[in-house]
Amino acid sequence: MEYTHLSEFAIRPGRLSIWTPELPADAWQLDDRPLTSVHAGYCASVDPADPQPGRGRWIGTVFEMDAALDRDAWRETLRRWHSRHEGLRTTVRVEPTGEPRRLVAATTAVRIAEQQIDGLTDGARINEFLCGALELRLSPLVWPHLLAATVEHADTGDFTVLVAADHSVLDAYSQAILILELRTLYREVVAGEQARESATFGSAADFAVLERAAAAELHAGSPAVETWREFLAGGDGTMPHFAPHAHRPAPADQPQPSVSRRLLDLAELEQVEAVLDQVRHRMSVAVFAALAVAHQRRFGTDRMRTAMPIATRPDLRWLESMGWFVNVVPVDITVVPDAGITAALESAREALRRSRTANDASWSRVLEVLGVEETPRFGISFLDIRVLPGYELVAALRGRTLRAESYSADEVFLWVVRADDGLYVSTRYPAGLPAAVMDEFLTAFGQALSSIAAAVHADEPATVVDAPGSVVAQAV
Repeated sequence: MEYTHLSEFAIRPGRLSIWTPELPADAWQLDDRPLTSVHAGYCASVDPADPQPGRGRWIGTVFEMDAALDRDAWRETLRRWHSRHEGLRTTVRVEPTGEPRRLVAATTAVRIAEQQIDGLTDGARINEFLCGALELRLSPLVWPHLLAATVEHADTGDFTVLVAADHSVLDAYSQAILILELRTLYREVVAGEQARESATFGSAADFAVLERAAAAELHAGSPAVETWREFLAGGDGTMPHFAPHAHRPAPADQPQPSVSRRLLDLAELEQVEAVLDQVRHRMSVAVFAALAVAHQRRFGTDRMRTAMPIATRPDLRWLESMGWFVNVVPVDITVVPDAGITAALESAREALRRSRTANDASWSRVLEVLGVEETPRFGISFLDIRVLPGYELVAALRGRTLRAESYSADEVFLWVVRADDGLYVSTRYPAGLPAAVMDEFLTAFGQALSSIAAAVHADEPATVVDAPGSVVAQAV
């Protein structure tokens, strides 16, 4: 499943509607359960007067429903969805002092209103309209934190669905699984059936109770704190940045460029995976080893430090929940030049093992213990899409997970996906970073991956050809 911008998804022409959750004014009730550490910090970082609160913050999902649009059935689908997931019926109240308080509405309180957008049927114009509307309407401080849109295609008898939300409502796993959940709910409503019951739709607020209790126990001597301390020590106590030497000045309001490409086709990928099975390495290890090799070859540093987001659903009760169940852990890989890809794989495996000591420790609380205010600026995520239920059907529905345009002047993030037809990488990077620098790095990454099969058998260095005009720098 490609992780991309809405502007890069070709919406077919049709009739556009916005579907907005609504609540009575007296629906909100104070709830004593806390926000997670990262949620509380996130809300505190947002300017309540920002006229575009969703700018650079919203995430979402788009897909094509394989059925005709029945408006009453779709309204009932969204109502059932909000009733099922407490996180969609939750907001915050900002207090003059202290952190925001949680407010929750009852399962029966939500109603869904439709706004038909007349005179707008062209797919490109619909796309532009939605991108602007989401920046204006989605905020972590003002409910609803989630909106849906449909584009009805009369000629084909189906419709496109967009679900977009502030990041505090959804994480990447939620983005992926909501496609089949909404499809199933819609089919149940159309067939006149009751919604499926499950013990795996647990509340994100209940998870927050556990997360905050664990965060409160962290102290300077905790293993997770020590892991982060060692990670930060590699850069004089600062977060790593990607190729900081190569950045150039750029306007602050210029969106980050985005690149997506396939690194290995299915035949190439399966050949690499067969070799990895022989030497008992996971694909995630190979991905980080190849990235570290590319980083060393392109930028002249033996150490690649990066942050890695991980899913934090500690129990099956949250398996199908909507919410923000994400932590961040540090990954610190040393690759000695010309030592061979086998050594790089071992270094990557050991680094990923070390990072597990921080899996259950709130990264924002750890940084607070360490007195570090800076947040991660260079991150890498790996996902094998085959772990997602019904991933083949999701592909048939043109399912895409979406991220908002980012305007950061120094953040670099890479998402590597093992899809059913190959290995893909998507990245966003600052406008001030020359496109050639990222292109050369991704090329080197692909070459390092491709070389694994031969290099492991021969125990030879992974060959990465220096592209013309490459930049070599001191260690980050």
